Amino acid sequence: MVDLGPVPAGRRWLARLTFLAALAAVLLVLAGAGIRASIGLLLVSVIGMAVMLAAGWWFLTHRGVVRWASAVVAVAAPVTVLIAYARASLIWVVVLFGLLWVGTVAAGRAALRHTRDHRPDEFDTPPPARPFLIMNPRSGGGKVGRFELDSRARKLGATVYLLGGSGGQEDVAAVARRAVADGADLLGVAGGDGTQALVAAVAAECGVPFMVVSAGTRNHFAMDLGLDRADPSACLDALNDGVELRIDLGRVGDRVFVNNASFGAYATIVQSPAYRDDKTGTTLELLPDLLTGHRGPVLRVTAGSLTLLGPQAVLVSNNPYGLDDVAGLGRRYRLNGGELGMLAVHVRGAADAASLVFGGRPGTITRAGATTIEIDSDTGSLPVGVDGEALIMPTPVRCTISPGALRVRVPRRRPGVPAPPPELDWTRLRHLALGRG
Repeated sequence: MVDLGPVPAGRRWLARLTFLAALAAVLLVLAGAGIRASIGLLLVSVIGMAVMLAAGWWFLTHRGVVRWASAVVAVAAPVTVLIAYARASLIWVVVLFGLLWVGTVAAGRAALRHTRDHRPDEFDTPPPARPFLIMNPRSGGGKVGRFELDSRARKLGATVYLLGGSGGQEDVAAVARRAVADGADLLGVAGGDGTQALVAAVAAECGVPFMVVSAGTRNHFAMDLGLDRADPSACLDALNDGVELRIDLGRVGDRVFVNNASFGAYATIVQSPAYRDDKTGTTLELLPDLLTGHRGPVLRVTAGSLTLLGPQAVLVSNNPYGLDDVAGLGRRYRLNGGELGMLAVHVRGAADAASLVFGGRPGTITRAGATTIEIDSDTGSLPVGVDGEALIMPTPVRCTISPGALRVRVPRRRPGVPAPPPELDWTRLRHLALGRG
């Protein structure tokens, strides 16, 4: 082992605190319950967890009476474990063990915190002279009206186009192109991620900056840009006191995506006509066939030198999602890495489903990064969810990334993107505790 020299005293003591808290948690259980009782209660806990996860798998892969009986068992299993601890008068041990373990993880992550800054560079540019904002009054449950985004934007000199005024489905990309042809020097969107992707493609194509107002339901793209999701009106500060970022754009076929393109189980669910009106009910209805392999095309994925056959779900993202995110529904800690992220899930039974709770066991989750990812199948076309929008694309479907293709104008003062939480690497923690890098 090479000694990399001294490390800051604060991080060294945090690493030592990690081991002390973990040791205290183990000693607490042994002292509080005794060795024999501890082993018995540990077995009860393991069995309860196994029953709960197996019942959860049956809930997802069956319908009717079996599904709801499984739901009852999934709830009853942890309750039974708690009753066992309560009868042994050891609830306090469970609570203290949980608190000590939370402290262990917090101290360990603090000791291993990232010191590199992955935030994209900010560029000072003059405010736009003729900004054009497209707003969807229905998005996010009516945030445009609730936060008076249209009137506020007009007071700041922007032209506002409200979707839905002409009736029917509007061509958002055509509206954006017409605005640029008429002299707009910034395009912005207050709406969902799908609408943002369409307008971002036009902004990149025309070489004008793009602006996001967090008026959608989930605001994934806004979150990864470090914008204020609680107050969409704060995003409008970019019009008069903003900076520009250069970020990447993903492409699937001839479509741009700002977040991700999904294939397999999730994409099939999004294709259902009932999905828009009843997302939960539609998902529960389709999951049994999708997870047990009785429905949907067999996927073949190529990401660089990696080839996968038969994953149930594949998510290709504009830059990788954090390692702490199994479903690809969390945060990307950078948008300027010049690389697509790929997450594929193989679920072959209850054991695989159970392992997903803890990050997946080998063969269940595959992660990769590449500049080009290709998804093929035994069919001539595939359902694809592009930033939540349902499409059908001919196979093979090719995903690429365009580094730095999009100029995004954001407020100078904004919440920002936190540093990614480090993995709890016990070897590194041991080196830190001993005063080595």
